[in-house]
Amino acid sequence: MSGSIIFLYCIAVAIVLVYVPFLLVAFARVNLGTEALATPRAMVDKLPAYAQRATWAHQNGFESLMVFAPAALMAYITGVNSTLAVYAGLTYLVARLLYSVFYILNVPLLRSLSFAIATLSSGTLIVLSLSQAR
Repeated sequence: MSGSIIFLYCIAVAIVLVYVPFLLVAFARVNLGTEALATPRAMVDKLPAYAQRATWAHQNGFESLMVFAPAALMAYITGVNSTLAVYAGLTYLVARLLYSVFYILNVPLLRSLSFAIATLSSGTLIVLSLSQAR
């Protein structure tokens, strides 16, 4: 597999990771019954604490994806093919998975650390892509 093609796979996996916390939200919603289904946005206040945190992790996943996807596409388009870039893409995925886990389990310090690592990974891809494009 070409080194740069991994960035496309990373984007696909990152999209899936956005929805992983939502599985817990869906479980909690089902337990609330059909009344809660009529007003899904207002239902967040009725969810158990873990499901509220899963909702927030899910929402943050979209925000993070909006930085990572363009960064990974930049790396793919500019032909970045370094070990550092591949590790940055894979590290982003691991950090985002851990971010959701730590958010749902209510471990703020590790959640913040995971967020920072994921953001740094996206930034690394951007810098490497801009350097490659010169």
